[in-house]
Amino acid sequence: MTTKTVAELLSQDVTLQDVTVKGWVRTFRANRFIALNDGSTINNMQCVVDFENFEETLLKRITTGAAIHVTGELVESQGRGQSVEIVVKSLEVLGDSDPETYPIQPKKHTLEFLRKNAHLRTRTNTFSAVMRLRSSLSFAIHKYFNENGFYYMHTPIVTGSDAEGAGEMFRVTGLDAKNPPLNEDGTVNYKEDFFGKETNLTVSGQLEAETYAMSLGKVYTFGPTFRAENSNTTRHLAEFWMIEPEVAFMDLTGNMDLAEDFMKSVLSYVLETNKEDLEFLDKRLQDIEKHLPQAERSPMNLIDKIKFVVDNNFKRVSYTEAIDILRNCKPNKKKKFNYIIEEWGADLQSEHERFLVEKHFKCPVILFDYPANIKAFYMRLNEDGKTVRAMDILFPGIGEMVGGSQREERLEVLKEKMKALDIPEEELWWYLDLRKYGTAVHSGFGLGFERLVMFATGMGNIRDVIPYPRTPQNAEF
Repeated sequence: MTTKTVAELLSQDVTLQDVTVKGWVRTFRANRFIALNDGSTINNMQCVVDFENFEETLLKRITTGAAIHVTGELVESQGRGQSVEIVVKSLEVLGDSDPETYPIQPKKHTLEFLRKNAHLRTRTNTFSAVMRLRSSLSFAIHKYFNENGFYYMHTPIVTGSDAEGAGEMFRVTGLDAKNPPLNEDGTVNYKEDFFGKETNLTVSGQLEAETYAMSLGKVYTFGPTFRAENSNTTRHLAEFWMIEPEVAFMDLTGNMDLAEDFMKSVLSYVLETNKEDLEFLDKRLQDIEKHLPQAERSPMNLIDKIKFVVDNNFKRVSYTEAIDILRNCKPNKKKKFNYIIEEWGADLQSEHERFLVEKHFKCPVILFDYPANIKAFYMRLNEDGKTVRAMDILFPGIGEMVGGSQREERLEVLKEKMKALDIPEEELWWYLDLRKYGTAVHSGFGLGFERLVMFATGMGNIRDVIPYPRTPQNAEF
């Protein structure tokens, strides 16, 4: 008999059939009702046991967390909460289960406690829902790019360049930590290292993706990136995943069109495929916010927030116009913002971005043409000499979701910008070659995958949307 998943059985109309299912026990009530879950759905399958037909020693082994194999008859449920249930004919407990030490008991656990038990936390409804949504979003991303003519590119994880100029990178070395080779001035001689130069874990695959876009036309990366930033905020990880498309012959307007269509597509996908998980997470969030002061509650529930992005056209606003709006708005004039906007050139904070989305325009917003001095060296300089062809997409509840730009395709302009920032030409000679040989307008953007998962699940801490978070002083599991 073929083993069925719980999701398959709950979706079937046919009853009075013999079925077999395997999963983990959530609860076992009154020596009669087993709530069984196999990870395929947030819902449990109720398995009804006639205890007179089974040995007491077997029933004692059916504890929370135990893995079991059940065979029985799928029938219409006699109780509330489920449409069908299984009347158990045979039951096998697979392996051992220690009820005294099993940490994920059927009670409310704090998120911090579950992070300490990250290897088992997906056995809770919250984390199983989050990780199914993460998987669906990942599939939707690949699906979108595949259907739109993009080629998937694997960019290097070990790199000799710092694409963002952040300087907060993890060094990769094969040298003896206690006795490394030294130069005459006492510095480490990386020429004797494995790669013959100083190397690090990548912070972005963008620069390499640009090289492939300038031959394949449309490419994207979706891989791990790393930042050695000593930050313990709810939005920072040392290891995270980035989606970075790059497109040849596309200007900033085309880049904004692509990013908007992409975001709407992937979020529409999970609205369709993960309805039950979203409904559960939506209710979870509403239950949490009942206990918060009114001012701290979200302006929209989770599903409405996602639909807010999917159903609205994104408003496109220049940075200069946004600064004027923020400078003259009531929260700024009454000094309600934590960061007061006083003059052009300010780097916008999440509170400013959310005001524009949630209060002023009441739709997702794309800001463009930012001051050059707060953006990266590779962004195309505008004719005014002070702004660049950058764009950020702002979402409700979270602020910036996507950051991108039209890339600087002019060799001399790019050289001047690199010189001003002390970026050696010999370090990025291959990147400059793109501006020598067949240079053309091209654009792209970056999206932190975990930030997208946070938005789609309503989770407030980025450590709860990745299987095993890597943060300062934490590399467990």
